This record gives sequence, structure tokens and C-alpha cells, in this order.
Amino acid sequence: MLENVLIMVAIIFIVNVLYVSLMTIRMILTLKGRTYTAAFVSMFEMVIYVIGLGLVLDNLDQFQNVIAYAVGFAIGLIIGSKIEEKLALGYITVNVVSANPDLKFTQRLREKGYGVTSWSSYGMEGDRLSVQILTPRKYELNLYQAIHEIDPKAFIISYEPKRIHGGFWVKQVRKGKLLKKENKKKEKTQNEIQPKSTPTKTEH
Repeated sequence: MLENVLIMVAIIFIVNVLYVSLMTIRMILTLKGRTYTAAFVSMFEMVIYVIGLGLVLDNLDQFQNVIAYAVGFAIGLIIGSKIEEKLALGYITVNVVSANPDLKFTQRLREKGYGVTSWSSYGMEGDRLSVQILTPRKYELNLYQAIHEIDPKAFIISYEPKRIHGGFWVKQVRKGKLLKKENKKKEKTQNEIQPKSTPTKTEH
């Protein structure tokens, strides 16, 4: 009897984790404008939802099933969010303000493949350099690192644009130009780390 109870609790828990994970991913896809992908995910979401809810409703007299359903819901939200972070869908816009207008922010970031727009601005303590950068979310941490290398004291604000239209940079990203630049950088770093071999003298 106890074994059957534990099996039922485990099934309800797992089913609800899957359901809420898919629901979270579907909502994020919808917000990103990926309607068709979200619709495809919603089909599996609804099937799992009906199965899980049916198991609970058929066994409402078992309090442990309701607890398993609630805990599975909470865990599913966490897992769904983690999956979305790994997928890193969409783009982010990063606004940077540097107190040093002489820094070549635009040039150095464009060399790394980022889309950059810069202009002169004025702050409380004098001239500033304002920079706006667009990048896929999967390169977000790399971008912050690059900014910190150029100006550790730079002021940074980031947000996620809902719609992007036009511009040559988006086409370059879709062709994988930014990814190619990242791969070249990694290869260069690996070559610098590898020790150079010295020729050995042979006796005749």
C-alpha cells in the first residue's frame, strides 16, 4: 500500500515539473515573438497538464498528492527559468557611459563583432562618451568582460529590446560573424598558451 502511494506521489510530482517547465518556456517564447515555436511547445504542455490534473482530481482524498502537485509546480518554475537561461534567447541592449571620452570604445568593440553606436554626452563632472551596444544574450557576459577591460569604471545599463528591425549588424549576427570572431579569439588564446617547441641538436 505504501509503495503505491509513493509511486503516485512521484508520478504527480514529475508530471507537474514537466508541465510547468514547458509552460514557462512557452511563455518566454511568446514574449520573444516566437509564436510558432511556442504553439508547438503548448501542445505537449497541455497533454501533460491534463494527465497531471486528472491524477490529482481522481485522488483528492490523498493530501500527499496535492502537496506533490504544489511542490512540482514550484520546482517546474525554477527548472523552466534555468532552461531559458541556458538557451539565452533574444538580444540585449547595453548602454555604457564612460568618463573618458578618449577611449576607443566603438573601435575595440566593433573589432570583437558587436554592433555599436557611440556619441558624445555631458555629465555633472564634464564630457562623457555614451555607447549603445546590441548583442545576442548568449554573448552578454563576454560583452561585460570586454567593457570592463576597456574601462573598469564604466557605468552600464542593460535591457532587452522586444523588436529589432533593419541594420547591417543583425544580418551579420545571423550569418554567425560574431561567433566566428569568438572562435578566432579562443584559438588565438590557445595558441598563446601552448609552449613553443625548441629545436634539438643532433650529433653526427
